[in-house]
Amino acid sequence: MQNKQLWLDLMRKFGPTVAAIIIMFFVTRVHADYEEGLDALFKGDYQTAIREFTIAADAGLDLAQYNLAILYYLGQGVEKDMGKAFELTQAAARQGHLGAQANLASLYLDGSGTEPDIGRGIEWFSAAGRSGHASSAITLANMYYDGEPVARDLVLAHSWASMARLYEHEDAADLLRRIEGRMAADEMSQARRLFARWQIEPHTLPSH
Repeated sequence: MQNKQLWLDLMRKFGPTVAAIIIMFFVTRVHADYEEGLDALFKGDYQTAIREFTIAADAGLDLAQYNLAILYYLGQGVEKDMGKAFELTQAAARQGHLGAQANLASLYLDGSGTEPDIGRGIEWFSAAGRSGHASSAITLANMYYDGEPVARDLVLAHSWASMARLYEHEDAADLLRRIEGRMAADEMSQARRLFARWQIEPHTLPSH
C-alpha cells in the first residue's frame, strides 16, 4: 500500500493524532527491516538480505527497492530477473532515488528488463543529473559530445558538463575544455544561457 493511501485510510479510521503515531511506527519498522537486510548483505547472508529488503521494498522504501533491484540484476543471492530489476528500479526512481534514476536510464538504453528506449533513458538521466547526480550529468555530456546514441550537440554537451562540474565530478573540467575547443562563440553563449536557466527552472520527473 502506498504511504499516501495508508495515511488517508488511517485518518478516516483513527483520526490525525493516532494515525500519525501508527505511521511513525510503520516507518520505523520498515527502516528496521531495511537495516537488517543491509547488515545481512554485508555479512554475505543473501537469503536474509533478500527477505528483509523485500519486506521493506513492498512497503515502499526506495532504498530497499534500489538495493533489491541490484541483487536481481546481478543474480546475487536470488535468481537473475531483469524484469523484476527493472520494476524495482522504476519504483525507487519515481520516488526520487537518484541512483535508481540513473540505473533506470541505463536499463532503458540497454533494453534490460524492458524494450530499449533511448528517449526515456535520456529523460531519466536528465532527471537525475538536474537533481545532483554528477555521474548522470557527465554521462549525458559525453553522449552529446560523442554523438552516441544521440545526435551530437555541443551546446547540450557543454551544459551537462557544466552541471557535472557543479556537482564536482572529477572528469568534468577536462571534458569542458575539450568541448569548448570545438565550440563557436554563439554556441558557447547558448550553452551558458541554457545552464543558467537550468539553475532556476523547476524540473519534474518523467511521467513514465
